[in-house]
Amino acid sequence: MNRRENLKLLFAGSLGTGLLMTGCAPEAEKANLPEVATGGTIGGRTEEEKLRDQKLLAEKFFTDEEKEKLAILVDIVMPADEESPAATEVGAVDFIDFMMIDQPYNQTRMRGGMMWLDFESNEKFGKQFLELNQDETMEIIDLVAWPDKATPEYEGGVKWFNMVRNFAATAFFSTEAGWKYMDYKGNTPNAWDGVPDEVMQKHGMKLPEQYLDVYLKQEDRGRVAEWDDDGNLI
Repeated sequence: MNRRENLKLLFAGSLGTGLLMTGCAPEAEKANLPEVATGGTIGGRTEEEKLRDQKLLAEKFFTDEEKEKLAILVDIVMPADEESPAATEVGAVDFIDFMMIDQPYNQTRMRGGMMWLDFESNEKFGKQFLELNQDETMEIIDLVAWPDKATPEYEGGVKWFNMVRNFAATAFFSTEAGWKYMDYKGNTPNAWDGVPDEVMQKHGMKLPEQYLDVYLKQEDRGRVAEWDDDGNLI
């Protein structure tokens, strides 16, 4: 059995250990998950959840070398541009490290993918993945980054890279930089000035003139409403 067959088996064997970013663990994993804690604390986190987070944050999954590889991968997925920083700049590597501890059923597949990077680099260029130049790096990644174009022998690698891509995107879009990139406003107060006059005219309608003086104006939004003795708005 050659090295390619070994890597193929490693990928295939790891597929049964978890699902790709679906939010659900296999049944074997579900059986070992703690029961949902009851009650809560300010901010919606239970004491049990807080303790669990502290435990997970104290553990590490990736080696230093693996983190270097992962940094290259996540920045390929979410590179810096004129509108936003790269994935590494917003902590994507640490996020994925945390998720590997939180979702141990993904660990075998993730580590297998990291091994495959060196295997494929040695096969093609006679050196380790971290020694490749940019063009060589992209030649390796292109083998698994395009599911519709990948050959059958790279099926396991495609699934692994899909997981990396999903984690990288989740990390990026869970940050303030990601929200700004999407122009997500959240619970930001806004101002409603009614239907624009040009739209009203287009549909043959207009605001009743007798009420124009009492409609809320932008400059009066901070003023507390007052009424006279007869109940009329002042």
